[in-house]
Amino acid sequence: MPATEPRPRITMQDVDGVILRTAFWAAKNDVGNRPLLFFNGIGANLELTHALGDMFPDRDIITFDVPGVGKSPVTQWPYRPWMLARWARKLLDQFHIDEVDVMGVSWGGALAQQFAFQYRNRVGKLILCATTAGMTMIPGKPASLSKMVDARRYTDPNYMRDNFATLYGDVADGAADGHIHNLMPPEPKGYIYQLLAFIGWSSLPFIRFLRMPTLVMMGDKDSIVPLANGHILKVALPNSRLHVVEGGGHLFLVTRAKETADVIQAFLAEPEEIESRAAA
Repeated sequence: MPATEPRPRITMQDVDGVILRTAFWAAKNDVGNRPLLFFNGIGANLELTHALGDMFPDRDIITFDVPGVGKSPVTQWPYRPWMLARWARKLLDQFHIDEVDVMGVSWGGALAQQFAFQYRNRVGKLILCATTAGMTMIPGKPASLSKMVDARRYTDPNYMRDNFATLYGDVADGAADGHIHNLMPPEPKGYIYQLLAFIGWSSLPFIRFLRMPTLVMMGDKDSIVPLANGHILKVALPNSRLHVVEGGGHLFLVTRAKETADVIQAFLAEPEEIESRAAA
């Protein structure tokens, strides 16, 4: 890739009439690894994912702003998880990407499970960070959940900095400052549609079909998605392991980026059993 080409390359993609602002990182070191499809958390814009290229330099990476988030226009009507998964699959088709490893964080972890179920033959490995099996989740602390719905966390950097530890369970250090600086407020209707999308949704009815190797990562200080949810996923997923980030909160992917990247890179580098790939 030419040194002058921006990383990531951001484009507006039309998927069935839905415009998705998409980021694509070409691998710095192309060694033939599967591309990584990344699903972000609720209300999270592309700018919050810019570290992905440095975390995983040996593979192509693709992600997108969900409608109504970042600079993707909001849809006219609400959508369901299967629709989001289909849009993601068609986005991969437009980039001529067939098989991928899939990674999702928080809200995006639920979407990653939905995608892995709908398109099992296209998913190599699955990484689920700070997420749940859906409506059967163990809820977080009331103090954290109440701040999740406060619009000031998108518009007032001082409010976010002062409440960062209470909201996420992470320390408000330099990495947190970068996260706060890159936040863009989602459109109110877009944010509501994200909340509505997973109402009544659970992966437990289909999770036993997800036989691809799966890494579940949870922070033991997560005040939004408690560690118990990771144990539920570990028990329900037939080919999974659980890694606990000690001292990590909900945003350990940001505040403990190197540790998280090392664990995921090691997981992705492991050889796959033929039986598990055939079953998937």
